[in-house]
Amino acid sequence: MTFQEVNTKVSFTDQEAETLRFWQERDIFAKSMELRQDAPPYVFYEGPPTANGTPGVHHVLGRVYKDTILRYHTMKGRLVLRKAGWDCHGLPVEIEVERELGFTGKGKQAIEDYGVAEFNALCQKSVLRYVRQWEELSDRIAFWLDYSNPYMTMTNDYIESVWWILKRIWDKDLIYQGFKIVPYCPRCGTPLSSHEVAQGYADVEDPSIFVKFPLRDEPGTYFLVWTTTPWTLPGNVALAVHPDVTYVKIRQDEDTLILAKELLHKAIKGDYQ
Repeated sequence: MTFQEVNTKVSFTDQEAETLRFWQERDIFAKSMELRQDAPPYVFYEGPPTANGTPGVHHVLGRVYKDTILRYHTMKGRLVLRKAGWDCHGLPVEIEVERELGFTGKGKQAIEDYGVAEFNALCQKSVLRYVRQWEELSDRIAFWLDYSNPYMTMTNDYIESVWWILKRIWDKDLIYQGFKIVPYCPRCGTPLSSHEVAQGYADVEDPSIFVKFPLRDEPGTYFLVWTTTPWTLPGNVALAVHPDVTYVKIRQDEDTLILAKELLHKAIKGDYQ
């Protein structure tokens, strides 16, 4: 038996380009769907990436894992509907547009001064900026998706479908109220995902204030309270007093103040009795 000699000077880049050309010219993805039109469906909706940033190597890993499942069901003879999608919401979109407008470090007031509607319009343009790069990456790793009619989380029909699902869950009495401690960004005014928290912490200066809470039965006497969340004061209905903390009552100017003894030297400047 003789074997054909194999060229040791192979250009994998050329081979990749030739394979991609073959798939595109013959519309192989569409044909693979046509061959299984009458087969039992396996429905797949892409867990949508946010296309306002270019894809990276880590996105290849996730797509390969997904494609392994889809190829398995395809080889089992099922019609795998590969629905593409785009995530159009979230902090990554807002932060990118803020950076472009020079709002970084200026707080959310800069957005309101600029105009919320105008800012949202820029976000909608930004969110699909790198769609073509995402499509090219997916094609190169043979992760076939139907980009002809992708779902987008910013469209009314998508948003309405989410509310419809929520209503169905409510009707089945499957929604309950719970409480959970989550990382929170005071600047953005929103909880943070584990991915966003993992991007790193920063030491920042945040406003804090001292507030005097008057005693009902002792005119001129106040609890001196320190808070780093002054925006919650309108909703305060009580003060927490620790049973193991020693409190002192001092006289300063015309007021009598009650505060923790250990914090006296930090909170009070000037003379007191």
